[in-house]
Amino acid sequence: MVDYSVWDHIEVSDDEDETHPNIDTASLFRWRHQARVERMEQFQKEKEELDKGCRECKRKVAECQRKLKELEVAEPKAGQAEVQRLQAEAQQLRKEEKSWEQKLDELRKKEKNMPWNVDTLSKDGFSKSVFNIKPDKEEDSEEQKEQKHKTFVEKYEKQIKHFGMLRRWDDSQKYLSENPHLVCEETANYLVIWCIDLEVEEKCALMEQVAHQTIVMQFILELAKSLKVDPRACFRQFFTKIKTADQQYMEGFTDELESFKERVRGRAKVRIEKAMKEYEEEERKKRLGPGGLDPVEVYEALPVELQKCFDIKDVQMLQDTISKMDPAEAKYHMQRCIDSGLWVPNAKAAGGQEKGEDEAPASDLVGEARKGRVEEEEKGNI
Repeated sequence: MVDYSVWDHIEVSDDEDETHPNIDTASLFRWRHQARVERMEQFQKEKEELDKGCRECKRKVAECQRKLKELEVAEPKAGQAEVQRLQAEAQQLRKEEKSWEQKLDELRKKEKNMPWNVDTLSKDGFSKSVFNIKPDKEEDSEEQKEQKHKTFVEKYEKQIKHFGMLRRWDDSQKYLSENPHLVCEETANYLVIWCIDLEVEEKCALMEQVAHQTIVMQFILELAKSLKVDPRACFRQFFTKIKTADQQYMEGFTDELESFKERVRGRAKVRIEKAMKEYEEEERKKRLGPGGLDPVEVYEALPVELQKCFDIKDVQMLQDTISKMDPAEAKYHMQRCIDSGLWVPNAKAAGGQEKGEDEAPASDLVGEARKGRVEEEEKGNI
C-alpha cells in the first residue's frame, strides 16, 4: 500500500489561505518565501559544519592510530609512556567521533521530517545542452598556409581590392553577400600587406581607407571565432551590430582601427629603413677598392691635411704633407688609400693619369717625400 503521508505537510508560499483585505498578499508571500529560504540556508550551513567536524575528527583518529602503530613497530618495548599517551588520545578521539556522528544522525532525522516546499519538491535528474558547433580543424603547416594564400590571391585579387575600396557599411555587406568566399583569413592577410605597401608608397589617405576595411574583415573573423562558426555565416550579424551604433562596440572598433594604422606606419618605416640599408650596402660594395676598403670611409678617416690634397688633386702638395708626417702613420694612410682605390699607384704606366699626375706605391711615395725633405734640410745646413 502506498504511503501518501509525505504529502500532508507541504509548505508553499503562494498557496495559502485567504488573507485579510488590508494585507498585501503578494508581499506576504514574498516575505514567507524569503524567511523559508533563510531557514534552509542556515540549516545547510549547520549541516556543512557538522560534516566538516566529523571528517576532521576521523582524520585525527587515523593519524593517532598511524603514530601508535609506527611507535610499536620501531620501539616495541621502549617508549611505553608515549604509547599510553597516544592510546588515551585515540580513545578520547573515538568518543568525539561518536558524538559527531550522533549529531549528524539527529540532523538527518530533522531534515527528513521537515515539510517539503517548492524548492525541495523536485530536483533535476540530469541536465544536458546540445550546441551545433563547428568541429576544430587541424592546423595547416606554414607551407600549406603560404600556398593557400598564394592561390587565393591569384584567383581573387581584383575582388579583394574592390572590397578594400568600399566605404559604406551597406556596400560592404552587399558585396560580401554576393562574394561570400572573400570572408576568410586570406582576404584579411592580403589587406594588411596592401596597407603596408600603400604606406611605403606614401599613399596615406588610401592606406587609411583600406585599413578600415581590414579591421572590418578582422572583426568578422573574431566574431566567427568566438561563436565557433564559419565566418560566412556571421558577417551579417557583424554589420547589424555595427550599424545599430552600439557605443561600446563602435569605440572598440575605432580604437582597434587607430592602433592598426599606427602598426602599419611602424612596419612601413621598418621596411623603408631596411631597404635603405640594403641599398647603401650595395652601393658600398660597388665602391670597394682592390683591397676591399670603402673609399668614402677611408677618406673620412684621413687627417684634414691629406683630405685637402685629395680635394684639389695636387700630387706635390700630397708629397709635402706626407713628408711632414710620421713615416708609419703616413704609410698606413696611403696603403688604405690604395686598398680603397682612392690612390692608384703607377697609374701613368697603365695609361690612367694625365701628365704631371704620376702616382707611386705608398712605400715609394712616402720614401720620396722623406728623401726630398732630407735634401732640403741638408741644403739648409750648407
